[in-house]
Amino acid sequence: MSDDRRPFGDGGFVESRFAESRFTQRGNPDHDDHDGYRHDPYGEDSYAPDGYGDRYQEPAYQDPHYGDEAHYSGESDYPEPQYADHGYAAPDYHDAEFYERPRYEDSQYGDPHYGDSRYGDSRYEEEPIDNRFDRAEPEVVPAAGTRLQSRRRSAGGRRARRGKWFGLAAAAVVLVVLAGLVVVGGKAFFGGPSLPDDYEAGPGGPDVVVEVKSGDTAEEIAETMVDKGVVASSAAFYNAAVQNTGMNSMQPGFYSISTEIPGVDAVSQLVDPTSRVGQMVISEGRQLHDNSDVQTSAVKKGIYSLISEASCTGAGATKSCISYEDLDKAGASTDLDSLGVPDWAKSEVASVPDRDRQLEGLIAAGSWNFDPSAGPTEILKHLVTQSASSYEDTGIRTAGDSVGLSPYEMLIAASLIEREAMPDDFAKVARVIVNRLEVDQPLQFDSTVNYALDTTELATTDADRAQVTPWNTYASPGLPATPISSPSIGALEAIEAPEPGDWIYFVTVDAQGTTLFTKSYEEHLSNIDQALSSGILTSGR
Repeated sequence: MSDDRRPFGDGGFVESRFAESRFTQRGNPDHDDHDGYRHDPYGEDSYAPDGYGDRYQEPAYQDPHYGDEAHYSGESDYPEPQYADHGYAAPDYHDAEFYERPRYEDSQYGDPHYGDSRYGDSRYEEEPIDNRFDRAEPEVVPAAGTRLQSRRRSAGGRRARRGKWFGLAAAAVVLVVLAGLVVVGGKAFFGGPSLPDDYEAGPGGPDVVVEVKSGDTAEEIAETMVDKGVVASSAAFYNAAVQNTGMNSMQPGFYSISTEIPGVDAVSQLVDPTSRVGQMVISEGRQLHDNSDVQTSAVKKGIYSLISEASCTGAGATKSCISYEDLDKAGASTDLDSLGVPDWAKSEVASVPDRDRQLEGLIAAGSWNFDPSAGPTEILKHLVTQSASSYEDTGIRTAGDSVGLSPYEMLIAASLIEREAMPDDFAKVARVIVNRLEVDQPLQFDSTVNYALDTTELATTDADRAQVTPWNTYASPGLPATPISSPSIGALEAIEAPEPGDWIYFVTVDAQGTTLFTKSYEEHLSNIDQALSSGILTSGR
C-alpha cells in the first residue's frame, strides 16, 4: 500500500513567545505600538490672557476734590482739602491736649494765621516746635472703592499673571523631564545616545541561515540577527519586531534572510513563510530513495530528495541546495559514528549488503528542522541521532527481549508492519510476524519484494517474487537485511507489544484496507480469492 495513506502532518511547534513573546521582549517586549499620550496632557492653556475678561480693568485714578472753604477757621494761603463721601469720620480736635498742632515757621507755606479759632489757647504758642512735621504735605486718603480697591485689583492681576507663567513653566518642566526619561531609558536599554544603527534600504547582501530556537525572545532573535550580519544593531531589529504582529506566530526553525538590511526588512523576511528553510515532513513508510508507482508512473520522493529540497537557500542565480547524490554518498559512509548510528544498531548496520541502504529506517517519520547551511554528513547525523532518541523513548533497547528480537530487528519488523497494514491492524500483523519467526516460516510479504524494485505496487508477480534479494522474504527466511521504510512510533510500539493471537496468515481484500487474519491456510486461500475478486491484487506489470 502506498505510504501516503496516513500523512504524518506537521505537528510543528506550539510556541508563541512572541505571542510574547516571543518575542516577549527586555526593552519592550510588548511589543504594542503606543505613541504615549493620546492627547495634550496639559489641555487648553487655562492661563490664557483671554481668561481675565474685563474683571480686572486697570483702575482710573481721580484727582481729589478740594472744596472752596478752608477746613480751619482763620485764613490760610492754602485751602484745606475737603473729602466728600470718604466714609471716614472727621478728626475731632476738641481734646486739644492730645494733639500738637505743628508750626510751619520754616515752611515754604509761611505762617498761617488762625485768628480767633477754637484752638486759640495761648499755651499752644508756648509749646516747643516739633520739627518732625516740617515740610509735611497733606496725605490724600482715597475714597472707598477708588485707590484701595484699585491696588487690590492690581495686586490680584499681578498674582494671576504670576500664576499663569508659573503654570506654563511647570508644564514645560514636566515635558522636559518626560523627554529626558525617554532619552535616558533608550540609552539604558539600547546603550546608545541616539537612534539605533540601521542599514539603508536596499537589496542587501547574500542570504544567511538564521535559527530561531524554541523559547527565543525577540531580544535573543535580535542578537542572532546581529551575529549573522543581517542588521546593524539589535535595537533596529527589536524596534521593528515589536510592531509586527507576525512575530506572534513565529515557529522555531531555520530561515534564509538577506544580510545588511534595515531592521524592518529583516522582520518582514523573517515572518514570510517562504523564508523558512530546512523544514520537511517524512511520512510513515517513506524510503531513503525515490521510487515510482507501476500504475501511475508517479515518482514518490525518497527521504534524500526531501532533504535536498529543504536544504535550498537563496533564489535565482544565488540558489544553493545539497544534492541528492551528495546525500546518497554521505549516507553510504563506513564511518558510522560520523552518521550518528546508535550503538544498538551499529554492528548490524556495518554488515548490510548494500551501503547505499544502510541508513534505511534510521531516520524516523515526522516533522523535521535542520540547518541547511550544514554539510550532508552533519545533516544526516542530526536526523539519525534525533531519531534514535525517539526510538529509545519507546523502550526499543529492551522490549525485544520478550519476543527474541534485537533492537535493530525490532526496527526492521516495525518497518514491515508500517508497509503492510493500517494502524488498527498493527498489533495483529506484529503477532503474525512473531508467530512465523517462531516456527521458521517465511514471512512472504509483498512489501519486501517491492523494496528492491525500481517500480512498486501493492501486488507482485511470480517473477518479482522469484527474485532473490537480501530483502525478498519469499526467497529468503527470516527478516529482511534492513528496515524497508521509516516506521511510525505506533508500528514500533506494536512489535514491542503484539496483540495476543495464533494468526499465521493475513491478506488485504479491498481498497479500503480491510485485512483478514487466520491460522488456517485453507481459510487464507479463500481470503485471497476475495482479494482477487476485488481487483486489489491485480498487477499492472
